[in-house]
Amino acid sequence: MKILAIEKEMPGASDDEFEPHLKAEAARAWALYQAGVIRELYFRQDQSTAILILECADIEEAREVLSTLPLVRERLITFEIIPLKSYPGFSRLFSEE
Repeated sequence: MKILAIEKEMPGASDDEFEPHLKAEAARAWALYQAGVIRELYFRQDQSTAILILECADIEEAREVLSTLPLVRERLITFEIIPLKSYPGFSRLFSEE
């Protein structure tokens, strides 16, 4: 299942709190990418918010995977987790009326 995960910074978290964990965060994201769990990883153009596309069995697995990220473990960020499904509208192009 494809999962969209949108980062949310915890209120009051400062840049200084993030700095010691950023290399470990990148290393963990790389490991998850290599494992095929993170399929795509972006930052928003207009702000420093990570957007991830995950491939997981379900929302619970996505939560478990995201909880392994150092910034999540340190309670500096959390994620809005959104399950995705394929767009069904194309079938309308081929239906008989």
